[in-house]
Amino acid sequence: MQHVEVPVPSAKKNEVLLKLQAATINPVDWKIQKGDLRPLLPRRLPFIPVTDVAGVVVDVGPGVKGLTAGDQVVAMLNSFNGGGLAEYAVASANLTVKRPAEVSAAEGAGLPIAAGTALQALRSIGAKFDGTGKPLNVLVTAASGGVGLYAVQLAKLANLHVTATCGARNMDLVKSLGADEVMDYRTPEGASLQSPSGRKYDGVVHCTVGVSWSSFQPLLSDAGRVIDITPNFSAILTSALHRMTFSKKRLVPLLLSPNKADLELLVGLLKEGKLKTVVDSKFPLSEADKGKQ
Repeated sequence: MQHVEVPVPSAKKNEVLLKLQAATINPVDWKIQKGDLRPLLPRRLPFIPVTDVAGVVVDVGPGVKGLTAGDQVVAMLNSFNGGGLAEYAVASANLTVKRPAEVSAAEGAGLPIAAGTALQALRSIGAKFDGTGKPLNVLVTAASGGVGLYAVQLAKLANLHVTATCGARNMDLVKSLGADEVMDYRTPEGASLQSPSGRKYDGVVHCTVGVSWSSFQPLLSDAGRVIDITPNFSAILTSALHRMTFSKKRLVPLLLSPNKADLELLVGLLKEGKLKTVVDSKFPLSEADKGKQ
């Protein structure tokens, strides 16, 4: 990664120009930098990575409604264009929401990919956030990661029973965010993924790699689902087989479908103190490369 001077972008139709205050580096960002996701690599260089940002609107393009210069906002930039590790960036107005004073820039910038993925994963197993949902049992793997931390909190907001796995040093953190049962994944008990209370899982928010479908299958309820947020080719084939055979237990690959309504919901939960962004580290823009270490 190099620090270079580039022209300030301009807001086109349905876009806003932001002066950035914070940006979050997600796993997808450093994977693109490493070349692990070659189909997603930019076709033109220089490429400015990172999509999850918070800042202030300095200009609006034609057709933008509800946003004006001076608004504090949270936004998700275009995944293929990036732009977050810069002083200024252009965002779609459709993925930009106002940030209330109660939510810091760092807290807001953590939301778009990580919290959005957690929210959509939980909805995929039937979680509801209006008080009408069924009392479900859910397992969150890698619960101390970006998606996992939000998944634990959102699951509790939906009145689910949460079993979580993480490393030993993060067990207290995950427990403090609402998990009912927390297991160290390095122990035999944690590696087995079995609920300490003997519950079958109605859903799994699977946030890590290296765990096969066969490990989850006996732990699921009759119609249990494993929502895989890091699906590989094998997971996609397994999912297709489940659909073809009308299996009640299913592996479901999930890729985030960003939308403004979800982002507004998440920002609102932060404002109300019902959701928390756990900030691991902070770096100035000049040291942004340290954020992926």
